[in-house]
Amino acid sequence: MSSFLSSFFRKPVAPDAIVAKPRSARITLSPLYSAIYAVGDIHGCEEELERMEDVILADGSDLAGEKLVIFLGDYIDRGPASAGVIDRLLTPLPAGFRRLCLKGNHDQMFVDFLASPSKESPWLELGGWETLASYGIYPDTAARGLATKLKAYIPDEHIDFLSNLPVMATVGTFCFMHAGIDPALPLDDQDDAVLMTSRPRNFDWSLYRGTHTIVHGHTPVERIELSGKRINVDLCAYQTGRLAGVRIKDGELSVVLSR
Repeated sequence: MSSFLSSFFRKPVAPDAIVAKPRSARITLSPLYSAIYAVGDIHGCEEELERMEDVILADGSDLAGEKLVIFLGDYIDRGPASAGVIDRLLTPLPAGFRRLCLKGNHDQMFVDFLASPSKESPWLELGGWETLASYGIYPDTAARGLATKLKAYIPDEHIDFLSNLPVMATVGTFCFMHAGIDPALPLDDQDDAVLMTSRPRNFDWSLYRGTHTIVHGHTPVERIELSGKRINVDLCAYQTGRLAGVRIKDGELSVVLSR
């Protein structure tokens, strides 16, 4: 195993079980887009997000028709600018581009924390303190009145955004989610926790008989994985500075990287 992946897997990672609302929203969109871009985990890396969107806008500017940009979740934690990332994701893209954001496990953990804040929350050690710092809330100032500070410092718009994200989107023969699926089950039967927290190594992918290509992030890899019917685009941006995605045009895939 390379030094990059070894260092990642020695670090604490989000648990494989989170508190999630049963059957969060799943959406199906018309495949009539001139191109679809799918972007991996951002994790508070606002500069990388800005560069990625610049690359996508330049790449799609000469394509007629509407382009769909899908973000695969985990907008917060670990990196330095979670609040700025959400502000940017709430800002509409230029005409001709549509943005769709899906929910990741870190996004759900933040929502759960806000519903029941505690300085003992495991989320704080999984990047939560970095997220709170991006809103101006620090461990020393959060010693008293944490709930009050959360209410005063974190915009309701940000909370509503994270709370209402869908967990899966299907567009034509491609299906998008944060973490992956259980390949032994139909897409309609997938559990929220699997969609947001699972790892490909948890399952036997030889069992997959679906017709959709699965596009996900969540499990860091050194280069984009194109494993038959499964695509992984998480290059661990908060460690590497490399935010990655794929472009799907006329059923063909090409890799997109932030500059």
